[in-house]
Amino acid sequence: MKLEIIKLVKKFNSTVAVNNISFKIEKNKTLGLLGPNGCGKTTSIGMMLGLITPSSGEIIIDGIYLEPKNRIKLLSEMNFASPYIELPKKLTVKQNLEIYARLYSVKNISERISEMIEDLNLKNFLNKKTGELSSGQKNRVSLAKSLINKPRLLFLDEPTASLDPDIGDFVREYLENYKNNNELTMLLASHNMKEVERLCDSIVMMKKGEIVDKGTCSEIVSKHGRKNLEDTFLKIARSKNELE
Repeated sequence: MKLEIIKLVKKFNSTVAVNNISFKIEKNKTLGLLGPNGCGKTTSIGMMLGLITPSSGEIIIDGIYLEPKNRIKLLSEMNFASPYIELPKKLTVKQNLEIYARLYSVKNISERISEMIEDLNLKNFLNKKTGELSSGQKNRVSLAKSLINKPRLLFLDEPTASLDPDIGDFVREYLENYKNNNELTMLLASHNMKEVERLCDSIVMMKKGEIVDKGTCSEIVSKHGRKNLEDTFLKIARSKNELE
């Protein structure tokens, strides 16, 4: 799915959280949405998921405007994963996957859950309550939930946050392989610059609710005269004049 954001604005009373941002993600590409905490990333993703109503601007997915009359159709082909949004703790892993599969009207639910169990190695804790899982296990379950409906547009918010290097690499490799074998467009919000360089075709840098730069990783690193993306991110985040 192609995602296009046009002059998107969100105000909370007198506070402008997102100010006139525009970008697009071509079909089957991955875009990294970067910026320091409080820059407007989460609010922007909330608007793209239809959870927050924009003050103005347009969100277009495969040529269809994200508005009430089209919302159900579009959201059925989208999904979202974040370690900061927990699944119901008192339900088992299997129960959670079954519920979300039904919410997304997944056909052949048992077959699809079995695929997720195999792909993400969930078998050993399938009947364990989600609240009792380790952070790495919760992360894999959240990823399984986000792919249960075989979305064509996937939003990922810090998918490997708080994971040890081995599990983090497993998640990144899984996402790479999944994307290569399926029709999938991704938006990745992350503070892990090596992860962004590995997974993203292009990036958008935000600061104080505005876009301050966009392009490929190499283009932006070269433009700012830095050695790598992490140094570039720190330069932009710390600069007082980056919005000028």
